[in-house]
Amino acid sequence: MLIFTLPNTVQMKIFKRILLLLLITLILVVFFNYPKLNMLAGYSAKNMASSVFVADRTLAFTDKTDNNFSPVNLADDTIDKENKVAISSALGLLTRKAIYREGLGTVLTLTKEDETAAYLSPKRSKPDNETPYPYGNAAQKDTIFTNVDYTKLNETVASIFGKNKSRAVVVIYKDQIIAEKYAEGFTKDSKILGWSMTKSIMSAVFGVMQYQGKLNVNDQAPIQSWQNDDRKNITIHNLLQMNSGLEWDENYDEISDATKMLFLARDMTKMQEEKPLAGQINGSWNYSSGTSNLLSGIARGKFETHQEYLDYWYTNLIDKIGMNSMMLEADLAGNYVASSYAWATPRDWGKFGLLYLHNGNWNGQQIFAKDWVNYTATPTPTSNGTYGAQFWLNAEGQFKDVPKNMYFADGYQGQRVYILPDQDLVIVRMALSWMEENKFLKGVLESIEQ
Repeated sequence: MLIFTLPNTVQMKIFKRILLLLLITLILVVFFNYPKLNMLAGYSAKNMASSVFVADRTLAFTDKTDNNFSPVNLADDTIDKENKVAISSALGLLTRKAIYREGLGTVLTLTKEDETAAYLSPKRSKPDNETPYPYGNAAQKDTIFTNVDYTKLNETVASIFGKNKSRAVVVIYKDQIIAEKYAEGFTKDSKILGWSMTKSIMSAVFGVMQYQGKLNVNDQAPIQSWQNDDRKNITIHNLLQMNSGLEWDENYDEISDATKMLFLARDMTKMQEEKPLAGQINGSWNYSSGTSNLLSGIARGKFETHQEYLDYWYTNLIDKIGMNSMMLEADLAGNYVASSYAWATPRDWGKFGLLYLHNGNWNGQQIFAKDWVNYTATPTPTSNGTYGAQFWLNAEGQFKDVPKNMYFADGYQGQRVYILPDQDLVIVRMALSWMEENKFLKGVLESIEQ
């Protein structure tokens, strides 16, 4: 048998061609996936920075419980505690950095200059640690309700804990916490990101501004760039109901308007402003985080100075009702990211629900009008009864075993504050999934004899 061997020079040429082909393939893979790597590293760095510097968690805990899903778990994170910086590397090919700013939380940087840029911080009130919860932060007065089956209630609450289910549940009945439970690693003092529940905080701020005569939601949106086309007819009301007809892609699985805004924009209030009409004004409901941030920008325009804008959200709402743990994070331009970034303890999220349960009245002081609560819970015409003014609704019985007048703030992965007016009940669930919601709510209701 004859055996032929290629000369070394030929072998080397073939080897080099294979290496070149592999290199070209790698370059093409990186080129076409570079934007995704940017988002991956951006998410990991931002979430890590906020988890460590806002919520006081550790890097290891965050990697295990927050940045542990694909593809975010492909990123490698490091923390600089002294300078309050988080750095994330996506497969060693791209790096993003997030920095902490006092009073404003964390933000992804876009340039080196962002790391040392000057910024304003909101002025905060001192917590009331003397008054019992919910009107202060001291221990609540012990109250036993004879119409509450505490065994069934606690069993219902426990049923939604376990791997990748819930982090915290607080059930508040007649202003009293009647059930409370936390997953391992979390306590009543743990700040948890509300994600899109921040939209509901922003809506409440607009309710306060309306009550104080600083704006009228029925007015046309004060956007100068819209004045020469049909967008000039969009009202603040249309924006609050996500019913403006504006184009927007809210997709977190791909490169979209939403992901570009959150991970690449310096001023997040502008992206929705730049979008054309894609539907009918007041006739095309479309969920849009860009709209919520546009509204944050509209709120900014109602104040002479940026400091007034920063202070107002706390002075007139958040600190006024004792949500002292809450931190609203801002973009690089200093605007509150009303779509996504509010952190607070579950108990403080419960206070927010109680404000609505009590029709805008907080311990005898009217924060916003009762009419605003009714407005919030009125279905947007084209949302099939699911959406009001930056709150979600049960108007068409999506939760089949729950009263139709229940409404709720809702955030990514199942962060929710449920408000049940007829039952005098607020239920907070901070979760990692939306599983078993109807069953859980039904169980809570059945444990309270009305």
